[in-house]
Amino acid sequence: MRTVFIVLRIAVPLAIIAAIVGQLMVSYEFWTSKGVEHISINFTNFFSFFTVESNLASAIFLPIGAWFLIANRDSDPQWFLVVRACLTTYMVTTGIVYNLLLRGIELPQGSTLGWSNEILHVVAPIYLLLDWLFAPGRRALPYKTVWIVVIFPIVWALYTLIRGPLTIDEIFGQSYWYPYPFLNPNLAPTGYASVAFYVALISVLIAAVGFGVVWVSRRISKHLIMPLKV
Repeated sequence: MRTVFIVLRIAVPLAIIAAIVGQLMVSYEFWTSKGVEHISINFTNFFSFFTVESNLASAIFLPIGAWFLIANRDSDPQWFLVVRACLTTYMVTTGIVYNLLLRGIELPQGSTLGWSNEILHVVAPIYLLLDWLFAPGRRALPYKTVWIVVIFPIVWALYTLIRGPLTIDEIFGQSYWYPYPFLNPNLAPTGYASVAFYVALISVLIAAVGFGVVWVSRRISKHLIMPLKV
């Protein structure tokens, strides 16, 4: 089992990086074909997607987890367990939101690369969940870990809503840019009220998934090792 997850914690990040680079290349070709002048803005837009940021973070930290397994540690360090809980929550939420709300909707990154899309929104989220459920090294986390889990999504939402009206979209000729339609008050039926509703809904979802992630750690680990303190 340990060897399997060592291999997967190396292979999955490579697949994620390939997917991100592949989509970025396709998007870059799309931007240049449209005569976009401010390429740097579009690059920033690309890396402002919650999906891209969550996947990049997973690609960075999974190999660290592989090293802990190679070092034959009985349990992961406390900080890494919290990071794993956060990444699992973000990736599972990404998979749920995309496949329920966004699949089939054209997003503003340019032409979508099919295999890349599936890796980032299906394969990687499923793997992060399986890693949390079955990979060695996990210990029980306290429920207050959920407060740590929700920090990044809140910061990301604030960043997105503040940056949105200050960013131009050359492709569609708009004076604003939002990564997802449900965050765009210009498309929402009641403007920012609708956006607030979706933000609240997704916040509840993230908190619920985070609670479930922590619950799993306590349920499976409670007879194996004492809980961690955060």
